Amino acid sequence: MIGYTQYTLAFGGVGHWELLVVLVVALLIFGRRLPDIARSVGRSLTEFKKGINEAKETKDEFVNDVRKIGNDVAKETKSAAGLDEHEDKMS
Repeated sequence: MIGYTQYTLAFGGVGHWELLVVLVVALLIFGRRLPDIARSVGRSLTEFKKGINEAKETKDEFVNDVRKIGNDVAKETKSAAGLDEHEDKMS
């Protein structure tokens, strides 16, 4: 019969002891470079978030521009069709 620890490891579960072993191995391998690696990962995440925010802002500006152009075209089309005069008379 498979023990509980072996069962969870076979299916991706990571316990406290496994995590501790991974951290110790990381400290042994990377040693003094670990803070630099963590710092660079933090910078990368910050740059990624900035890029995502810039993409959202660009998308919002594009959507607003398209809506404005659509409204302008609709207004010009109504004006060309003489529908604006009809609305003015009804008011």
